[in-house]
Amino acid sequence: MNFTWRDGERTIRFGRGTVGEAAVHIGDGPYTLLTTARAAAAAPAVVEEAAAVHHVAPGPVDELAAGLLGAVAHDLIVALGGGRIIDVAKAVAGTRGPEARVVAIPTTLSAAEMTPIHRLPVGREQVARFVRPAVVINDPDLSASQPAADLAASSANALAHAVEAPATTLASPVPTLAAREAQRLIDSAWLVEGEDPGATAREQLAQAALLSGYAIGAARYGLSHVLSQTLVRAGGAGHGPANAAVLPVAIAALERRAPGRVDPDGTLAELARRLARRAGADGIRHLGVDEAALDACAAAAAQRRELSLTPPRADEAELRELYARAW
Repeated sequence: MNFTWRDGERTIRFGRGTVGEAAVHIGDGPYTLLTTARAAAAAPAVVEEAAAVHHVAPGPVDELAAGLLGAVAHDLIVALGGGRIIDVAKAVAGTRGPEARVVAIPTTLSAAEMTPIHRLPVGREQVARFVRPAVVINDPDLSASQPAADLAASSANALAHAVEAPATTLASPVPTLAAREAQRLIDSAWLVEGEDPGATAREQLAQAALLSGYAIGAARYGLSHVLSQTLVRAGGAGHGPANAAVLPVAIAALERRAPGRVDPDGTLAELARRLARRAGADGIRHLGVDEAALDACAAAAAQRRELSLTPPRADEAELRELYARAW
């Protein structure tokens, strides 16, 4: 399925081969490209047309963005990569004037391209703004291109978006409909456990990530993402695997908060467990996180304001218990 979605001030182009149209959608004017070696190899024309190219190293988004502020010379910033790359591009653009624009070309199912959610550059928190990409080019041959285990972890992240968005205090009908369809597409794509997703299934996953990102961009997130994101920052886990490891227990906790509205028959929790197994993340213990770090993770997570979006707000004791269940 190929389509163009005009959503307010942004344009979303979805479908196989759309990366070949990137020049048309990026538009005129020189641009700085933020990318990685893997992503750049998948879209060489986007690299060749860039006025400047920066390969973004691993690390926290706020620190990486701060380090690039002096290096990015253009108001048009193209992000070719996963969620970290896209979030860095958004953070950098947020320190420039209102004419700054981000074009996002995702190579994972992070859905960062669909949201104005990102950390702000270190030292610029009081003056930077949050930025949503003006153009999204989602080609399933790129966005769903990861090896099966990594794709399962990335799918868990998309599923977490789709589960959590309808459960927040900001939920509304249209984003909830998008989230429900994303849930269905992810389940369909991974229907046969142990089987690598083929081309059709990968296209379903790419579309699911797009829809779940739209949903979370509107409704934000709460308990599940606080658990996983804190596990990344305070525990050192990878982003996708962290989502996969905590999502089954997070779904149960969200269902307890809204009985019958999140996962009344347990099918989403079972899907989350299947994804965790396929990702090699069926338990925090498999992510290289020391069990002793869970106390610090719970303490840090308890400070996150997003917890109030999935009431009742989890306290440190509950957060520590959920980490223990996911261990």
